[in-house]
Amino acid sequence: MEFENPVSAAQPSLEPSTAGWGPAADRRPLPRTAAREPVRSPAAAEVVLPRVGLCALLAGTARLDPARLAFSDAAPKRGWSDRPPMTWTYGTAAEIVGRLGRALRTWRLPPGSRIGLWFPGSTEGLIAHLAVEAAGHVPCPLPASWTEAQAAAGIQAAGLSAVLTQTHVGAGRPAEAMCRIAAGYFGLRYLAAFGPAVPDGVINLDALALDRAGGAVALPETGGGLVSFVAGDPARPVHRTGDALLAAVAAHLVSARIEPGDRILTLLPPSDLRGIVTGLGAALAVGADLETMPVFDGGALIESLAHPRPTHLVAPAFLEGALDALPATTLRSVVLARRAPGPVPPPGPDPARPVLDVLAFDEDAILSVRRKGPGLAGALTEPGHRALPPALFDLRREPDGRLAFRGQACATALVQRGEAGASEADEFRASRFRVDRFAGTGIAVTEA
Repeated sequence: MEFENPVSAAQPSLEPSTAGWGPAADRRPLPRTAAREPVRSPAAAEVVLPRVGLCALLAGTARLDPARLAFSDAAPKRGWSDRPPMTWTYGTAAEIVGRLGRALRTWRLPPGSRIGLWFPGSTEGLIAHLAVEAAGHVPCPLPASWTEAQAAAGIQAAGLSAVLTQTHVGAGRPAEAMCRIAAGYFGLRYLAAFGPAVPDGVINLDALALDRAGGAVALPETGGGLVSFVAGDPARPVHRTGDALLAAVAAHLVSARIEPGDRILTLLPPSDLRGIVTGLGAALAVGADLETMPVFDGGALIESLAHPRPTHLVAPAFLEGALDALPATTLRSVVLARRAPGPVPPPGPDPARPVLDVLAFDEDAILSVRRKGPGLAGALTEPGHRALPPALFDLRREPDGRLAFRGQACATALVQRGEAGASEADEFRASRFRVDRFAGTGIAVTEA
């Protein structure tokens, strides 16, 4: 049994029921100052971040506007996954996440277990991410580009108890690969996949998504955060709490300026902090629609951009030259994401359309700066000019030239032997990067 498009007119049985969802979430991009169980940073008590997970943000929009579009796949999906493109409203997505979360809670795993997600960036992967959180566990995205050996190493290093995936990704068969990994690593207790043709011994996620037994399920307000891998290295997993993930999203949205009902079209995989913050996190925080295109197709991209909806395109920075040739259409902004080390764009006026530069420092921090004016180069050479509260995000240069970060948006802890250490938000932590300058302007971020 395969789970078909939940918004299709041919699937009236999957119309959402929003009764019983969690409380409505504030749609403002900045964190509220009056929320349940606030987390306060002694560094700046005026900043209050709510203990809210991504599931609660989904549920809030589902209650307020269940028919609003939430997630969609770009058209070429069937060619690489043997599954049709899916379109989900917030109401339907919340209902399916609730069902899957309820099913995952029946697995014999302690609360807060880490569950892997091996998806290329499909809407099913987004739903699976939220379902893991809804079950009280911690999502751990595994890069779709990993080999089977890398996936096995990452699963063991992060101490994963289960993995959710799908059966086909191009010529790859990730569900079958997970079966082989599980045969050699007994800590991996549960495997589940979206079809078609789910292998024997693997739980069918399509069937769980269609299971209405038990009625509506309330989504939790708290979230388990994220486990991701530094530079995609399977030996270097790090844990970020739910509060720290929300803080990173809030810091990004200060510059991103996305409105409720806008569309985010992302070419980035949701396998690291950079992809989650600019994609799933940003969309849920403001009530936007997230469209994913994990396999680049120039024709499909142009066709998608022709839709008359305010759109924010998120792309790797190396595509900037190619994106300049795109028609203006309805693009409100272009988000260009890069990882340190590497060159940074020079300051200057906005190009033809507003550009937001996003720079990821491993899995520790995300710096998002609008290109107009001093831009990213100015933010790196004059950290004190950042408009963010220090308790949320703070940056400085150490005496040896290295960049150091502080604030809840930068709080992470290494996962060693399957256990995560304590996250520190109030003390500066030096990174492995420094800024190279010419004539007082940052020109590149290099390794110290």
